[in-house]
Amino acid sequence: MTDIKRLLDSLSRQEDQLRSTHFVAPRVRGGLVKAKVAGLVYTFTPDPQDFEGWGVFLPLDEKIAGLVEEADLHLITEYLKLLKPVRLRLVHSLRGRTWLAYPVNESDARQRWGQPRPVMVHLVEAAADFEQITARWDGTAFWFEELDRRADPEIADRMRKALRDATPFDQLSFKGITPEMRTTYFLSTQPLDQAKPARRPNKAEEFNPLTEQQRDERRLGDALRIAGGSLSQFHERGDYWIVEWMTADGELHTSAIARRDLTVISAGICLSGRDRDFDLQSLVGVVEQRW
Repeated sequence: MTDIKRLLDSLSRQEDQLRSTHFVAPRVRGGLVKAKVAGLVYTFTPDPQDFEGWGVFLPLDEKIAGLVEEADLHLITEYLKLLKPVRLRLVHSLRGRTWLAYPVNESDARQRWGQPRPVMVHLVEAAADFEQITARWDGTAFWFEELDRRADPEIADRMRKALRDATPFDQLSFKGITPEMRTTYFLSTQPLDQAKPARRPNKAEEFNPLTEQQRDERRLGDALRIAGGSLSQFHERGDYWIVEWMTADGELHTSAIARRDLTVISAGICLSGRDRDFDLQSLVGVVEQRW
């Protein structure tokens, strides 16, 4: 009984400490923010909910953290220093300040994640297609740090010109091109929902928009495909979906995923109560133990 009382007292002190602690955290559109206090990770819905960027937050209760102010460059830099650096080349913007990117060094990516693959980079600032960047990886997500000053800016210019000229992937050629650059260029020509070059919809398609179910299927499929997984089937359950999906090696999983922002409600595997710390895309990496 004494041990239980000590544990409860300790948790109570930690909660009191948390509510008086300002913390720095990145926030993507529609996402949550996290703070680590006394070795425990807490997840909050930010207030205001439309904030996107780096902020200084203060917990208002056990579920909501209020934005105190936007974090300055010094605080952001100190936060990023705690994370693992990685060099990536941007492909194109996905939504808001989230971009698709590909590793600059496939060998390095293979050692870190098992195999090189496209990733999403959040809170990208003042960048353009094909620019090389440094990002920081927290084990589940990649956060933009800065443009890579060691990179040759002419490479991005050549790749953008090739894309404007509709140069086929297999004809892309210039001095210094690498296999990683070719893959990045190839990805830029691919829509997220199918493995063929992007095209404008024809007249029949313009007058036959996707149904809600088709849009939902595309949204789930895109998130899984970027991370290397694939969608098997899904079922609507009010404000969440029951999603059956497969890893790259064919392992089938079933997870409950929030419709609003693809946050994991129940992963279907043991995550020690941290299910809601992940979204559908990052869950694929966790299952495959790559991120």
